[in-house]
Amino acid sequence: MSDYSIWVCEYSFVAKYHKSGVLYGAHNQGYVKLPYCYVVIKGKDHIAMVDVGYNDKAYGKHLGDKFGVENWRSPKVVLSEIGVAPEDVDTVFITHAHFDHFGNVEDFPKAKFYIQEREIAKWVWAMSLPDRMRWMMVAVDPGDIVRGVDLARDRRLVTVDGSLTDVLPGIDLHAAFDSHTYGSMWVTVRNDGKTESADPWVLAGDLVYVFENIKGPGSAVDLDDIYVPVGLAVGSQTNLVLATEEMMKQAGHDAHRVIPIHEERLRDTFPSRITAEGLRITEICLADGEPSKVSA
Repeated sequence: MSDYSIWVCEYSFVAKYHKSGVLYGAHNQGYVKLPYCYVVIKGKDHIAMVDVGYNDKAYGKHLGDKFGVENWRSPKVVLSEIGVAPEDVDTVFITHAHFDHFGNVEDFPKAKFYIQEREIAKWVWAMSLPDRMRWMMVAVDPGDIVRGVDLARDRRLVTVDGSLTDVLPGIDLHAAFDSHTYGSMWVTVRNDGKTESADPWVLAGDLVYVFENIKGPGSAVDLDDIYVPVGLAVGSQTNLVLATEEMMKQAGHDAHRVIPIHEERLRDTFPSRITAEGLRITEICLADGEPSKVSA
C-alpha cells in the first residue's frame, strides 16, 4: 500500500554549474548540469509541494541570470505535465529560503507554507548586516523574505522549530540547523503511514545535491561509501554530514530512498520523461490507483 505519489519536476536548469558547489573539495574539476526542481506529493486528499522555485522577474531574474539559469518555465506549465494546477496545491514545505526554492510563493494562492522559524529569522538578521558582509546573501532574494513575512501576516505561514511529525498524514519535517543554510530542513514521507515505515522517502532539499554526497565520489584514495557534503554552506560541512546520517537512518541506509532534487541522474534511477518544454519529470513512486505521468 502506498499513500502518496511523488514527482520531481524540473522547471529550469544551469547547464554549467561549478562542481565544487555541489561537492565539497571538487575544485578545478569542471562543471555539472544542475536541474532546478521542486517536488509534488499527492495523496490523502492533499496536494503538497517541497519548495516552489522562483519567479523569473525582478531580483529573482537577476539572480537566475547571474547563476546562468536557462529554460525557465512557470509552475502552471510545469505542473500541467502531471495534471496539477498551482491553485490545487494546499501545502508547501520550504526546505530553505534560497531564491530557487522560496521565490515563487505568489503562484500558489491557496497554499499554507511551512518553514523553519530559524530560517526566516536568520535571513532577516543577515539582511540587516553591513554591505561588506553580504556574501551570506549570495543566493537569497530579500524580496522573498519580505513575501514570507507577508504570508505570516495573512496566516498562511507556519514557522517550525525543529522536527514536526505528521504535518500531513505520514509526512514529517526535520531540521538541519546551520548547515546549507541557517534553518534548512528535509521532508520524510512514510508512504505506508506507519511510524516505523517500510516505505520511506526522504526529500533532501539542498542538504544533498547529487548522489556523490551520499555515496562518495570514488577515487584512488578510496572515497566510496562516505558522505561528502555539498560545497555551499553558510553553516558547516560537519552539520551537513550529520544531517546526511540522519536522513540515511530514516531511509534504512538505502541511498536510493534519499532524493536529491538537483541530481540530473535521477532520470537513470527512476521512471522519467522529457516534456515538450525540454524539462524532466521524474516519478519517484505512485499512490495506489494513481496512473503514471511519465509512461503511456
